[in-house]
Amino acid sequence: MVNAGDPLVVLDHVSMTYGHGQQAVKAVDDLTLTIRKGEFIAVVGPSGCGKSSMMKLISGLKPTSDGRLTIEGKAVTGPINKVGMAFQAANLLPWRTAMDNVLLPLEIVEPHRSRIGREKAAYRDKARTLLASVGLGGFTEKFPWQLSGGMQQRTSICRALIHEPEILMLDEPFGALDAFTREELWCMTRDIHQSRGVTAMLVTHDLREAVFLADTVYVMSDRPGKIVKVQTIDLPRPRDLEITYEKPFQDLVHELRSHIGKH
Repeated sequence: MVNAGDPLVVLDHVSMTYGHGQQAVKAVDDLTLTIRKGEFIAVVGPSGCGKSSMMKLISGLKPTSDGRLTIEGKAVTGPINKVGMAFQAANLLPWRTAMDNVLLPLEIVEPHRSRIGREKAAYRDKARTLLASVGLGGFTEKFPWQLSGGMQQRTSICRALIHEPEILMLDEPFGALDAFTREELWCMTRDIHQSRGVTAMLVTHDLREAVFLADTVYVMSDRPGKIVKVQTIDLPRPRDLEITYEKPFQDLVHELRSHIGKH
């Protein structure tokens, strides 16, 4: 069992290439970083810099071309079930209710897949509790078309959490939402991280979002993406939205912005 603060994910001079031969394109190059148990990291950088590619590497969806990638000391050689993922599009199945969308990973990931048939009531209770924790207690039987964009994204994050992953990966999950809804979901994500102690990785173009949520922010260069700045966010937790108007917060945002697209 990994203790809080112990290294969970380690990238050691990792590179990744799409394609082969003359068609090969290097997405990320020489990434070296450590994500600790319970840490919240954010990755920012210009479009196409390899932010999402780093996420695919850590989740085992894409293999490394060079270097070594380990989770809990074990090399990542394929997709891992320790990861829960949410994306900019909620991607809810339109014919399934919020409850049944949340339960979907349990029909795929072991050991839940083998149990869900005989333990359906317990799993539904778990999904109901999770949806209630993000303000959707009265919407469990609603279909996606009956939910607002923010509600759909809350459902998507619950779906990513239902199998209790070690790592929650958020790939620009709030990018399509209006400013007020986005800030509401920042606070929801903050509370999930604080209450569950899950290790989290956020890919975002929003520097305010990164500073508000993260313990550490990594700035990547243009492709092939390299880490050009590692910024510790030493603002006290828990953070309220009011902090975004204060000078220390704004100074961190400006510092990060000064490194975007300069390499």
